[in-house]
Amino acid sequence: MAFLSRLVTRASLSLLLLAPALPARAQQGGAVAVTGGVSYEYLETWDVDRLNAVLTTQIPDFAKITVAYTPARNGARLYRVTYPSVIPERGNRPTVTTGLLAVPDLPGTSFPMVSYQHGTVYGKQEVPSFIAQSPETALMVAQFAGQGYIVVGADYFGLGLSTEPEGYMVKASQQQATADLLAASRSVLEAMKLSSPKLFLAGWSQGGFVTMALLEKLEADGIAVNAAATASAPVDVYVALSGFLDFPRPLDATWVMSLFILSAFSYENYYGLPGLARALIADEYYEVTRKAYAREEFNVADIPTDITKLIRPAYFDPQYFANSAYGRIALATNAYRWVIKTPVRNYYGETDEVISTGLGQLAQTYQRAMGAGNMQVEAISTGKTTHRGTFATAVPQWKAWFDGK
Repeated sequence: MAFLSRLVTRASLSLLLLAPALPARAQQGGAVAVTGGVSYEYLETWDVDRLNAVLTTQIPDFAKITVAYTPARNGARLYRVTYPSVIPERGNRPTVTTGLLAVPDLPGTSFPMVSYQHGTVYGKQEVPSFIAQSPETALMVAQFAGQGYIVVGADYFGLGLSTEPEGYMVKASQQQATADLLAASRSVLEAMKLSSPKLFLAGWSQGGFVTMALLEKLEADGIAVNAAATASAPVDVYVALSGFLDFPRPLDATWVMSLFILSAFSYENYYGLPGLARALIADEYYEVTRKAYAREEFNVADIPTDITKLIRPAYFDPQYFANSAYGRIALATNAYRWVIKTPVRNYYGETDEVISTGLGQLAQTYQRAMGAGNMQVEAISTGKTTHRGTFATAVPQWKAWFDGK
């Protein structure tokens, strides 16, 4: 998901339109209203051949790695869910946002559900409910919905059809968007006379963080989760950012600049801190980075790939960074510092160009540091895999583990 390359080239996948057996109004097109301001619209059905093409052709090209996936056994009906939510950082201001609901094209009324939280994206519609532009979501639908799971995926605030600015790594908003999609999806499923007694969580990269944050909220709210799994999860934003500033690795990706850009402007907008992004980003790059965050037209070559050029020199002093407005928010943005009750597996790659091995193992290290140790969290290596390779390798392992729960 390299920042500079994907700003230039967007994924473009041709989709097959089939005629599924659907509720009449959804099949005819247009939104179908259910309770509480929630609505859904039928998008299309991916048949078994389309799903298996994702596994055998699309993902090997996306991740540059060959992984053995279990072939799809059934097709999947795809819907966009539109639902109300609130923005916690803005005094619970009401908003409306979107997400994907994928239902196995199978007889039956009860299926397990997996909530997938997507990674960093650079196009506003490279998100679950625009699945043609989201290879990671396509993989989840192919591997899970193609084998009898319901799959849901929030677009997050500011993406998909949301009119908000993006809330990148804005924890409470991401918790709200994902938890509210779960509730909205259950309303839609009830209208379809379907149920999902088992709930699993999964996410990659930024979505790994969001998965852990969502788990924290669901556990606090008393909502049972059967298991949660992540790949390349930056469970502590400060640790991730400080690593790039203070202890860079030779393999660090050149596109990690995007993490600073998206988070700085998001924190400024959501926490109401005018000037935060300008304080972090060097003057000569402020306007082009603002355009990148806002999804306005800009010249990609104008964004440096050298972090020492993009970020003001003061932030390379750890004390200054930690005490800055930006650093204080980063310090508070973590998703592993509670007593986790749900079985969790955090997968990490040993040559991941974004997430260090230590960060990949951090949740396990923290949980097991408590007295005799909380053994509910396990860090699992996918070997010498890249950022995308870690995800591609972890997904079938998630599936095998969830199947046993």
